[in-house]
Amino acid sequence: MGWLQRLFGMEKPENAEVNPTPQSIAPDTSSNVETESIPPERLGLSGEYDQSGLAKRVALAFDQDDQLDDVDTLWVAQTGSTVVLKGKVPSQEILDQMVSVAGSVNGATDVNTDQATIG
Repeated sequence: MGWLQRLFGMEKPENAEVNPTPQSIAPDTSSNVETESIPPERLGLSGEYDQSGLAKRVALAFDQDDQLDDVDTLWVAQTGSTVVLKGKVPSQEILDQMVSVAGSVNGATDVNTDQATIG
């Protein structure tokens, strides 16, 4: 079972990307405000607004990495633009790889591993 399926109960959408092009948010028609853009940490798998977009895109990036696709004792969450990894990983090397992959996803400003253990 992949990361997206295990964490979010969803299969990978056909047009899912780790770093998609943001869709525009339609402006309020009662004002003359230009079209707003989606904050990078709220960007969903297909460029849409998604409250958990960063965590889902990190999960997708983990699914795409052969070294990380079978770690099933770790969870991915987000607090704003910080990716939070919590649970257990088999080795420090795997955790380091996860931090590297998570940090490379657009919108991630930090990766917190305080709740991750090795073993």
